[in-house]
Amino acid sequence: MLAIGLILLGIAVGVFGTLIGAGGGFILVPILLLLYPTASPETITAISLAVVFFNAASGSLAYAKMGRIDYRSGWIFAAVTVPGAVLGALTTNLIPRDLFNITFGLLMIMASLYLLFKQSETEGNAGPDSGRWVIHRSLVERNGEKHRFSYDLRPGVLISAAVGYISSLLGIGGGIIHVPALHRLLRFPVHIATATSHFILAIMALAGTLVHFYTGAFSHGGLHRTLWIGIGALVGAQGGALLARRVHGSWIMKSLAIALGIAGLRIALLSSGH
Repeated sequence: MLAIGLILLGIAVGVFGTLIGAGGGFILVPILLLLYPTASPETITAISLAVVFFNAASGSLAYAKMGRIDYRSGWIFAAVTVPGAVLGALTTNLIPRDLFNITFGLLMIMASLYLLFKQSETEGNAGPDSGRWVIHRSLVERNGEKHRFSYDLRPGVLISAAVGYISSLLGIGGGIIHVPALHRLLRFPVHIATATSHFILAIMALAGTLVHFYTGAFSHGGLHRTLWIGIGALVGAQGGALLARRVHGSWIMKSLAIALGIAGLRIALLSSGH
């Protein structure tokens, strides 16, 4: 694929991935699987995870300017994801391509169904009031909008550990799991969830990418493809963050669910030979 095409692909991944806080890996992996049918899962994962880093780092800078990142929670969850990200990157080459496709597709379909049929919860003060593991947060965005919420740290830590491994293993970034978890389970306001998820993804994806680079996963043309797509993602992420200012939270979650379902079904069919 020509460089200009890869850059345009990166822009699209950056815009939509940043808008919904998912990093864009769940969009990029299916496309890479279709574009490069002979590439190994290790190479596909390495390219995608590196692009997720470019996207998440750029998007995090934009979200930081808006004051939407919960840094305290973000650093805690990011620290938990790193060991899993390293382990996932080291075990990617052990997975056959067909099993990789099936696992990835089913994970996306399940996440899509959960988001579509799980009844929306009310944002705000909902959450546990007290307890040893309860974290209380209060944030004020640059536009003056205030957010107060609380959550139990324990499920957040467990989910983050799993996200670190799964996302690095499959190259999806993890936002498709983290954003619904932060919003639905831990009661983060949806815009704070997407921004904080992006911050976590940047740290986690960097750890996984460094391991992939060390193990040689970027060989066979993977490095130059990563650079071209990454350039586009850097630009697209800024556009996605700007769009997020104007988009309602419920639209973000519905868009994430629909995109997950379509991409997951396509990959599942691909693995079955249809």
